[in-house]
Amino acid sequence: QVQLVESGGGSVQAGGSLRLSCATSGYPYSNYFVGWFRQASGKEREGVAAIYTGSGSALYADSVKGRFTISHDNAKNTLYLVMNSLKPEDTAMYYCAATALVPGGPLNARMYKYWGQGTQVTVSS
Repeated sequence: QVQLVESGGGSVQAGGSLRLSCATSGYPYSNYFVGWFRQASGKEREGVAAIYTGSGSALYADSVKGRFTISHDNAKNTLYLVMNSLKPEDTAMYYCAATALVPGGPLNARMYKYWGQGTQVTVSS
């Protein structure tokens, strides 16, 4: 059974930083796509950043490039998202997700099969 458990969310002021973690277990393949997605109130879920565990290649949404960094510790099966220079518009529920194939692109939420329960990030101005 595949499980993803996020942690690290919280409330910060604009300009602050947070680090999200996502512990994964039970995934049947050694290499897969894993990513961070977010959903603000009243908006659709959007891709933030994704990484392929086999190569470490990462992709970012334009809105977070230069501010967020995704990484994956293969030994610990843990995904991270370091978020710097946070803005109020980054406020959302953040989810991690995993899947084997992403024909529609790594930041397309519809491509992901397994999801965590989410962790809230709130950025105040």
